[in-house]
Amino acid sequence: MEFKGKTVIITGASRGIGAEAARVFAAAGANVALLARSANSLETLAAEIGENALALACDVSDYASVEAAVKQTVDRFGGLDVLINNAGVLKPIGPLAEADPDAWGQVIDINIKGVFNGMRAALPVMKASGGGSILTVSSGAAHNPLEGWGAYCTSKAGAAMLTRSLDLEERSNGIRAIGLSPGTVATQMQRDIKASGINPVSELNWEDHVPAEWPAKILLWMCTPDADAYIGSEISQRDEEIRKRAGLT
Repeated sequence: MEFKGKTVIITGASRGIGAEAARVFAAAGANVALLARSANSLETLAAEIGENALALACDVSDYASVEAAVKQTVDRFGGLDVLINNAGVLKPIGPLAEADPDAWGQVIDINIKGVFNGMRAALPVMKASGGGSILTVSSGAAHNPLEGWGAYCTSKAGAAMLTRSLDLEERSNGIRAIGLSPGTVATQMQRDIKASGINPVSELNWEDHVPAEWPAKILLWMCTPDADAYIGSEISQRDEEIRKRAGLT
């Protein structure tokens, strides 16, 4: 795929995988709309990238906020080719029997409703222009329960099903829906996991986690025809073949 002139929206772009994806796509020539709850948190990154970056305050759990961000992006860059549903939260970490219902529900609002809201707002624009790629950052937790991660595992499983549902309904309209399980990545989320001391993931050493640049480069590759065989499914960064095809040798 030729990325020059293409436009990409990235949610949760203020740090971690989202911030690295912004750098990688911008370096490939794309316009990038950076979404996070506070536009101020994106200012340094947007300044680093330059004039083809747009920083937008957006709460992905609120559909009107996402819809407005999509409109601002289209008004600025003239279209939308790729949506990366990256925004996600892990906390609260702890037993279901002790979970705060409001905090538990907020994970669902961000990790499931946030993905749906992005899809719903992007689809009319993409379909009108003949299609586009909607990529969702998933997790191995979508398929395996982990102690203390009831909300996170449940929400990621829901987001994985959204990818499959989107593919079923919209592949014929040119929509390329793919999920990415990035493995354990060296981000703030892993520091929070380590601090919790709950389940085997918290016992991993920092050196066990891959840099955020790895999943960012895989996301770029996922937009190319070479990844078409994976449309409608979820790929794993742990797959050596995937890393090779994405240039991570």
